[in-house]
Amino acid sequence: MSNELIINSTQNGCRIALLKNKQLVEFHHEEDGNQFNVGDIYLGSVKKVVQGLNAAFIDIGYEKDAFLHYLDLGPQVQSLNKFTKLGLSKNVSHKLTGFKHEQDINKLGKINQVLTKNQKILVQVVKEPISTKGPRLSCELSIAGRYLVLVPFSKAVNVSKRISDSNERKRLSRLISSIKPENFGVIIRTVAEGKDVKELDKDLRNLLQIWEDGVKALKSAKPRDKVIGEMNRANSILRDVLNESFDSIVVDDKALHDEIKQYIQKIAPDKEKLLKLYQSKVKIFESFSVEKQLKTSFGKSVSIANGGYLIIEHTEALHVIDVNSGNKSNQEDDQETTALKVNLEAAAEVARQLRLRDMGGIIVVDFIDMRKSDNRRKVYERIKEEMKSDRSKHTVLPLSKFGLLQITRQRVRPELNITTREVCPTCGGTGQITAAISIADQVEKTLDYILTSQNEKKITVSMHPYLEAYFTKGIISKRVKWYLKYMKWVNIIEDSSLGLTEYSVLNSRGELIET
Repeated sequence: MSNELIINSTQNGCRIALLKNKQLVEFHHEEDGNQFNVGDIYLGSVKKVVQGLNAAFIDIGYEKDAFLHYLDLGPQVQSLNKFTKLGLSKNVSHKLTGFKHEQDINKLGKINQVLTKNQKILVQVVKEPISTKGPRLSCELSIAGRYLVLVPFSKAVNVSKRISDSNERKRLSRLISSIKPENFGVIIRTVAEGKDVKELDKDLRNLLQIWEDGVKALKSAKPRDKVIGEMNRANSILRDVLNESFDSIVVDDKALHDEIKQYIQKIAPDKEKLLKLYQSKVKIFESFSVEKQLKTSFGKSVSIANGGYLIIEHTEALHVIDVNSGNKSNQEDDQETTALKVNLEAAAEVARQLRLRDMGGIIVVDFIDMRKSDNRRKVYERIKEEMKSDRSKHTVLPLSKFGLLQITRQRVRPELNITTREVCPTCGGTGQITAAISIADQVEKTLDYILTSQNEKKITVSMHPYLEAYFTKGIISKRVKWYLKYMKWVNIIEDSSLGLTEYSVLNSRGELIET
């Protein structure tokens, strides 16, 4: 099985696609300046304490105050508050050696016993702003690494439940207990299984360095300031998925390539050879068929193998997925066999869609009815197997007699939604447009202005493949005629994400100058 990470740099950030056997399984769109990511640690200010909710609203700079429930304070919140106060007065060490812990808070206590209005407090984002809600926060701070998670103000060493070998669990627990510093807890991640002390110690030192930098930032921080920032999405994905089965990481931007290279050198120097800089004239998402998969994988209706399809509906309370057989019904001997075959194929696609769209909360899947309980069990086992690679916490319940399957999946960021139906860029959806060929005159007028009046030397035009073919095909193509007229070569790139009558022009520095 091949795993590839394709990273496309854009003017506003980057687009990240994870391919498994050439099929798109994860997609992320990271915008520059995007704040309030899961894992970010802020110095917040208590705006309101609501006893009825046993919660507080914290100002961390978002347009709506973030939510902090009493149960998310953590038992050691008083120690954290003491440390924050000392940190702001520049009278604390990041090492926590000799730091005197405060008494744990009562699990059944009240929020007003711990927090007061305008109090400064260190908080971590555990859920990004979704819909009309602000971020959700926790005071149980943690810093995630490749093999370990560092937990300040804790003393416990916990091992991932997915590591089932009891001897390996004891080895890892004993090893980490011997190297971890005082007043720090550690969670050992699943990927740490089988790793030696050198790799684990290196990861621990990196996490302690992040904590040290955060404590230094705290000493001069003001309310709303980010004290410790989660790494960018590309690096965080690398941290979680970079393993033995990874084949290549392809990036189309030199600066981003160098940044990722530095990160890989730090966490896994042996994987550096997997990183490649993409330099072809064809856009990276076009070359790896990501653009096409984005258009076919999002939307209300999604096709599955051999004629079946899914209908996906989203509501405020839950997501509903309906499985349909389509023209598959004529290919099997009986209805039960047809239903089982379609449902097994649908189970794999449902697992992919949950991960691809990052759907969270409650998901109800309406499979085609099957009479035999053994067949229902097969579908249940199939979807559980397919979801093993999903990094989000989830629970899958067996199918009911009605063919309904319920899934809960951790929701930490807004669901990804990509518009797959294109509104005509010329008519704006009215259904009437001028002749498509007129766009050619418009492109030529634009180029004439840019190449003569603005005297640009080297420009690149992105356009729909049909339009690109019109300008480039033939021995004496339109582009060749432009060269003879202006003595300047125009680079044309096909981009199927653009509408038939859309185009964009970039200068030699990659800056957008016309659209």
